[in-house]
Amino acid sequence: MISSHKAGKLDFDRLFSARAKSIDASGIRRAFDLGVSIVDSINLSIGQPDFPVDGRVKQAAIRAIEEDRNGYSLTQGLPELRAAIWKHLQSDVGWTQGDDLDSMITCGTTGGLVIAMMALIEAGDEVIMPDPYFVAYPQFVKVAGGTAVLCDTYPDFRMTAARIAPLITPRTRMVIIDSPSNPCGVVLNSAELAAIVDLCNEHGILLVSDEIYDAFTFPEALEGGRCPSPARFSTSLLMVRGFGKSYGCTGWRLGYAVGPKPLIQQMAKLQQYLYVCAPTPLQAGAAECFNVDLSPIIARYVKRRDMIVDALAGVTSLVPPQGAFYTFIEIPKRLGLTGTEFAERAVAERLIVVPGGVFSSRDTHIRISFATPETKLAEGLSVIRRMMS
Repeated sequence: MISSHKAGKLDFDRLFSARAKSIDASGIRRAFDLGVSIVDSINLSIGQPDFPVDGRVKQAAIRAIEEDRNGYSLTQGLPELRAAIWKHLQSDVGWTQGDDLDSMITCGTTGGLVIAMMALIEAGDEVIMPDPYFVAYPQFVKVAGGTAVLCDTYPDFRMTAARIAPLITPRTRMVIIDSPSNPCGVVLNSAELAAIVDLCNEHGILLVSDEIYDAFTFPEALEGGRCPSPARFSTSLLMVRGFGKSYGCTGWRLGYAVGPKPLIQQMAKLQQYLYVCAPTPLQAGAAECFNVDLSPIIARYVKRRDMIVDALAGVTSLVPPQGAFYTFIEIPKRLGLTGTEFAERAVAERLIVVPGGVFSSRDTHIRISFATPETKLAEGLSVIRRMMS
């Protein structure tokens, strides 16, 4: 029995840090939880790939477990995975490991972005990011004590040097871009990326390129068969990529960061104390990912993208996504509804979508994910078209 003097309640409102209280729970997670609670819901809210992990990748992870490779890896990751990454980057962007560049395996791309912020951002520092943005970007900046500066990219959702330049101040330390983007699926072209690289180099600002969806670039946006990347124009930037979205293993929490060696060394030092290392046997599995042919999966997702464009033609406007697996759909002004209000009304139709205000200073859109079976997607699109009509 607990004695009375031990049973008192703590005043957590007093104990919680201002940092923790400043961060909102993810609107995406709230939508997911809502979808679970509704019987036979049409859940178009979560960006969770709906295809299984390739058998070779699974077997490599299983072998590592059976071979008792279950302890810590080096903080920067297993040598065979880092070697596979460098081999891939050499052919993809022309980067090679050397005195100037280094790499590390991170606990998801989120882990890489968080420790990059912690290594670079202090109180009062500013980070320029697109609006709409990936929901976690402003929160990462808050955790590091900085200020998020939003770059308005409406209506085409393209973050360009011309839009970034007026936002630069003496406190700007970082510009973060994501291409292909979440929530819009926009892919920046090489000319746009080269201009951003030049702008950041001119002002001595670090460019962080979040390329988590690089493998999910659709054919019309490829250049030379590859996703456009600022890494082809400079090595003075941080590139963050991952395995979970591309290869269906989001729960493995594996990403990688590559960039200037001094920065990677600072990030590795922080990871050592925060996460120690990414899961060792799963790193061994990920080393097989670069041998997986994703083209059949990409082709299927392109067809889903086309389903969306066709289904919503004439009832609203949208920018057809060129990558990732999201569409950012405008709520027709004639409805007089915000994105949140539209999403709330959709619940009555068993449809779960994410309001645009989760990703933006505006609440004029909704985001849907088409990482879902075609039958469910078609059902959801029918509901959206009917509601917008």
